[in-house]
This record gives sequence, structure tokens and C-alpha cells, in this order.
Amino acid sequence: MSIKAEEISALIKSQIENYQAEIQVTDVGTVISIGDGIARVHGLDNVMAGELVEFSNGVMGMAQNLEENNVGIIILGPYTEIREGDEVRRTGRIMEVPVGEALIGRVVNALGQPVDGMGPINTTKTRPVEAIAPGVMARKSVHEPLQTGIKAIDALVPIGRGQRELIIGDRQTGKTSVAIDTILNQKGQNMICIYVAIGQKESTVRGAVETLRKYGALDYSIVVTASASQPSPMLFLAPYAGVAMGEEFMYEGKHVLIVYDDLSKQAAAYRELSLLLRRPPGREAYPGDVFYLHSRLLERACKINDTLGAGSITALPFIETQAGDVSAYIPTNVISITDGQIFLQSDLFFSGVRPAINAGLSVSRVGGSAQIKAMKKVAGTLRLDLASYRELEAFSQFGSDLDKATQAKLARGARTVEVLKQDLHKPLTVEKQVVILYALTRGFLDDIPLQDIRRFESDFHNWLDHNRKELLDHITKTKDLPSDEDMASAINDFKKTFAVSE
Repeated sequence: MSIKAEEISALIKSQIENYQAEIQVTDVGTVISIGDGIARVHGLDNVMAGELVEFSNGVMGMAQNLEENNVGIIILGPYTEIREGDEVRRTGRIMEVPVGEALIGRVVNALGQPVDGMGPINTTKTRPVEAIAPGVMARKSVHEPLQTGIKAIDALVPIGRGQRELIIGDRQTGKTSVAIDTILNQKGQNMICIYVAIGQKESTVRGAVETLRKYGALDYSIVVTASASQPSPMLFLAPYAGVAMGEEFMYEGKHVLIVYDDLSKQAAAYRELSLLLRRPPGREAYPGDVFYLHSRLLERACKINDTLGAGSITALPFIETQAGDVSAYIPTNVISITDGQIFLQSDLFFSGVRPAINAGLSVSRVGGSAQIKAMKKVAGTLRLDLASYRELEAFSQFGSDLDKATQAKLARGARTVEVLKQDLHKPLTVEKQVVILYALTRGFLDDIPLQDIRRFESDFHNWLDHNRKELLDHITKTKDLPSDEDMASAINDFKKTFAVSE
């Protein structure tokens, strides 16, 4: 059998045409210095800002400083094994975290890895931790209320879905309790909650997780934790990881509540990183871009328009003040980014007013558009009542003989303070808040002794559940108040059964 030269040449030609050279090019660099969770790497000339890189021992890092002759990399994990001269590879991936339904009910770290011992998270979807916030035209103004279940907030500083409401106060003034109670109140409200714990003790985070589990709130919550023992890059990344998880749900048309507890610790972690990366320090040794650190995070919380699915992310960032100083650098920065603030005061907290919300300094820049009609009607005069009470209280300490009108104002103010007190982990439905505030503002509580107000409230709610359920149902369905006659007759009927303590 003879082989023809043409056949051989045709075969060779077809082989050459179909030949696919698969060459994998990976940029590899070398560690030139390492220390304090920061590595300087030479040779990664094409690395992207925020790109993940892998060290030879499998630990991941994130490119931060792109300089002429080396790259500053923050190490996301233990760095004691990394040595000078070690190899570093590019991954070609921007820093991302797993997202999706599979994360609900889990406790994860800032990289989205489970830390609750309940096995791997089965999700294939990821989102980059840094994303551009929705633009002006993609948004919609905030109009749906987010009920926190806390009377002092829902009446005086209402929060809407898509709002950013700062919770600010000294340490140990009940900031975390406000957030946990708000999460507990979202049961059955079609809301996914994300609790981001930044720089807290592991035992504190465990306590919060157990509280959520006990009240059944873990079924719709994700906990992201970067505890105090973790390297500062994890504390810096945790809020971005949390909001990336929230964005996945928001763009599916769902509603998300995200709590950052707290951003002061994130700013301190970022300051540490920046100083180690040799970036120039500014005021209070924070880097110049510390405002951008928080603004690019909080701007991602919004209400998006109907064409994009009408989802929302509501953010409750926390800031811890030192001795009530709201004019420090980080507090003023975050106040200027958010849509209002809830100021928790140590003096109120220690005098037994809990939640210790200072109504004078707290404000919501969304206001009445985040309240139902019934709440607007009963809460209208509340802030003024409280403000004038605080003013009169200061004066009444000096004079004993007060006229009738002043005495009445003081009595009403004292009852207002009493009604706004609330026990821990006992959020109230909005209709129950409305009925007790109605009784307060319309003067039905003026003849009830101060020490009986709290008991009156709980007994009244129980009595309504059993005797006048239709009043509560009316508020739930129509979002408006029942007629004044119905309300007055219900309150008066109950007052006949209420025994005043001697």
C-alpha cells in the first residue's frame, strides 16, 4: 500500500490548522517583607486593586497598595507561616463572598466561611465585596415603615425600609439591645436580617446568636462575625461582606435589614491597616479616605425602584462615642452620611429610662413617610410633650409653687417617659403601640398613678386581645385609627376593671 505525498501534506495542514496551544500564564511574585498582617510583594506588576492573591501555604491575601516597585497586600488569615522569599500567585478574582438563601440561619466570618460548626454552605453564587451603590435613577424614596417594635423609635424617630439610621451612644447604653429587638420584631414581616459583629468578643457574639435562636429569629437571619481576636483586615472587610450578601436579596426584590455593630471598630481596624501600609495619617491618625470607607458602605443601603424589583436594604450602623462626644471625627462623618440618628444617653440609661433614647437629639430625616396613618395621628404631639417636659423638669427643681398648667404638663411628661420605657426582648406590634399612645396623648392616663402605668399598659393589651380584638384588627388592616368613640369606650371600659395600687 503506497502513501501519497499529497495525503501526508493535507493531513499535516489540517493538524496545524486545528492545533490549539493552551498556555496558562500566571503572575507569580515574591514576598520581600512581612509583618503585622501586611506583606510587600515584588513581581505582581499586573495585579488589580482588591484582587485576591494566594500565598504558597494556601492563605489568601488582598491587594491594597499598588506601588511602582511592590504591592502592599493585606493577609486574610494567619500570617506567621509566611516567610520572605515565598511565592505569591494572582487568582484573577476580585475579593468576593458566597451569597444566597443557603446562608440564612448561619454564622459566617468576613470571607463567608461558616464558623458555626454546621458544615459547609451549599451555594455557588458569589458577589464582590466592593460594588458601586445604585445610582440616583435606580432609587425610590423611602415610603414603607420598618417596624422596630420599640415605642420610642416607632413613634419619635420612625425608620423606613431603605433608610440608614445611625445608632449612636457611649458603651453600655443598650445599642446592641435596640438592634436585636428590631431583628426579633421582623418575624413574619418578610424581612431578611443580617447582623455584622465587628471586633466584639466571641462570647458576646455567641450570646447574640443564642438570643436570636431562642426567639426564632435565626430562621431569617445571617450573622457575620469578625471578632476582636481576628486580624484587622477581617474587621475591615466584614461590613462589606455583609452588605454584599444583602444586595443579592435586594436585587431579588426582597427586603433586608443590616446591622453594623459597630463602625467605630471598623474605622480603627482600617486606621491600623493604613498606617501599616504606610499611608499618610490625617486627623486623629485616621487615613484621609476614612469618610469614603463608610460612605461607600452605607450608600449601598437604599430602596430601589419598581423596575429593578422594589427591594430594599435598611442599614442600622452603630457608632460608639467617648463620653457622649458626638462632635468627634468618626461620629460627625457617619452622622453626615446617614438619614438620621438615634442617640442613646448614659444618664437616661442609668436613671432607669430604657431604651435610653434622647428624643431631643434623635432625629429621622425620613419622618412621617415611614409611619402608618394611625401612628402619625397619635405621635404628633409626643416629641413636643417630651421636650417641654425636660425643660420644665429642669425649672421645677428650683420652684415649689407651680401653677395648674405647669403641673399638668409635668404630670403628662412623666407619664410619657413611663409609657416609652420597654423591657428587653419584648418588641410590641404597631397596633398595640398605637392604642397605648392614644390613651396617653388623649389624657386617659392622667389619673393613673405613675407607678401603675407599666402594669396598666400590659393589662390593657391583654384585655384588648380578649375583649376588643376588632380595634387592633382595624388598625392592622386599614393602618388608620378606629373612631374616637370606639377608642374612648374601650379605654373607659378597661379602666373600670383596673385596680389602682394603694
